[in-house]
Amino acid sequence: MDRLRLELTHRLRARRLELALELGGETFALVGPSGAGKTTILRAIAGLLRPEHGRVVVGSETWLDTERGIDLPPEGRSVGLVFQEQALFPHLNVRQNVGYGGPARAHDLLASFGLAELAGARPNELSGGERQRVALARALARDPAVLLLDEPLSALDATTRARLRTELRGRLRELDLPTFLVTHDFEDAAALAERVGVLVDGRIVQTGSPAELVAAPAGPFVADLTGTNLLVGRAHAAGAGLTDVTLADGTVVRSVDRAAGRVGVRVHPWEIALARSRPDDSAQNHVVGSIDALTPLGNRVRIRIGELTAEITADSAERLAFRPGEPVVASFKATATRLVPLAGDGDGG
Repeated sequence: MDRLRLELTHRLRARRLELALELGGETFALVGPSGAGKTTILRAIAGLLRPEHGRVVVGSETWLDTERGIDLPPEGRSVGLVFQEQALFPHLNVRQNVGYGGPARAHDLLASFGLAELAGARPNELSGGERQRVALARALARDPAVLLLDEPLSALDATTRARLRTELRGRLRELDLPTFLVTHDFEDAAALAERVGVLVDGRIVQTGSPAELVAAPAGPFVADLTGTNLLVGRAHAAGAGLTDVTLADGTVVRSVDRAAGRVGVRVHPWEIALARSRPDDSAQNHVVGSIDALTPLGNRVRIRIGELTAEITADSAERLAFRPGEPVVASFKATATRLVPLAGDGDGG
């Protein structure tokens, strides 16, 4: 298994993309908003775009070195590429699509991907999940040194997407191949990749395992991306080893962490309980607000209350019958409230 080493500098429309990465036999997901440069990086690795400056090295083979004038064409790079919309040939059947990538491996891949019985079908006769399996099989038929996945699940409906996450994760683990995945969806990245990088304005602002990014987001954007709440305020000692944080609207929340000055208050959505009135319980933090939105996520529902997002089971959401615009109290314990020091001397807000 060869390692992928990547260094890129390229001018985007409104910013400069700067990146340095190294991948082994793992799946690395680059996640970020549209326009951050994710697809540009993918195209540069595949040879579909020449960056202003950069190097792409796989094992001992140099695919790109702008300083030395090396720039192998796409067909000269051992890359398997799965496009966002699968990009299957509509006039070819499943066997022919997979065989286009590499006829020697087509038979075995059709069998291992459960596509043998669909070998004679055209793409328009397949489900979204089946088309995705064909696209991946075709990419692997080249026996690539590097696998590139461009938003591999974004074109699927929610039910198929959840099922394919599990299936694709298992297949990627079996490959032991440098796999570079780009997506705007953190749940896709967390489900498929061992490591995740967050790309913002052309730069990676944080890299780590999905669990590390959720547990310790490097800033408000990463916190929002991972679904973790991060409220900004000013901290001061409250006695008994606790810390009070005054938020922009004057609400005071309490944490067991010690801190002073400008901080981010981090609390996971599943640590927040919702009620129509202030509960008489052990939680020390109570934030009052109106429900802005309810978003179903399988057997869970995320509920947005101002700057906070709570997560409850779909069963609880149905039983409580919360509705947008309804006032609620979001409660969470001081032990579930973590403080992240933030740069800057301004007031929280």
